[in-house]
Amino acid sequence: MSVLPTCDTLLLDLQDGVLTITLNRPHKRNAMNAALVGEMMAVFDSIAGTRDIRAVILQGSEQTFCSGGDISDMNAGGEASGPQSAIWHFNRSFGHLITRVNAAPQVVITLLQGAVLGGGFGLACVSDVAIADRQAQFALPETMLGIVPAQIAPFVVSRIGLTQARRLALLGERIDGVTAHELGIAHFLTDGWPAMEKRLKEVLAKVRQCAPGANALTKEIMLQVGVVEHEHLLDKAATAFSQSLEGKEGKEGTHAFLNKRKPNWAK
Repeated sequence: MSVLPTCDTLLLDLQDGVLTITLNRPHKRNAMNAALVGEMMAVFDSIAGTRDIRAVILQGSEQTFCSGGDISDMNAGGEASGPQSAIWHFNRSFGHLITRVNAAPQVVITLLQGAVLGGGFGLACVSDVAIADRQAQFALPETMLGIVPAQIAPFVVSRIGLTQARRLALLGERIDGVTAHELGIAHFLTDGWPAMEKRLKEVLAKVRQCAPGANALTKEIMLQVGVVEHEHLLDKAATAFSQSLEGKEGKEGTHAFLNKRKPNWAK
């Protein structure tokens, strides 16, 4: 059995071969900062070689999944936007994380409540089983902030197809759990926590009927179908993200967000 790392931004609970990871930054609606991304990567690294853990549940504290990347944390990274900048590395580190979650040998299950935005949307798109509350709110709001959904875009396209991914990304449109289920982001739609918990128990019962080694190999095979090498693309995407964040639109959009006003293009 692997030894799980100690975490400050995540709550870890391992019971009966099921690891529950709770994003625990409720004061930021569980937005991801560098510490959270690093801790989650460490957790997935620590369980990569074990088959004793059959499933990983990703959820957010206080009935909010994840509101995306922490804008204030990104703006603390300095002004440089090139491949060596703190912004580039922060953005690219999430690409490494989402790639790792996507390829995890365990069955990854997301419980999607409240805000499922940006990077949280990306995590939903790489889960093997996504259970969404009908009131959950999904969006790719990056372009409304003058930046780009750089690391998650390939995974969103893989999940729901190019035409729907373009609509959501280029309009910043917010959709509820019902529409997310219709688009194929979520596999199951529930109403309230008791119903979500019931569906989760049903899913876990089915996971336990499948051999963990066979599941791991099946995922590995399936992920090779139609795959374009993501790593080079995500390197380029991190550059696009850091450049957009430090460009005129990115500065205006993120400063407007932090100051709770509309950016100049939305007036």
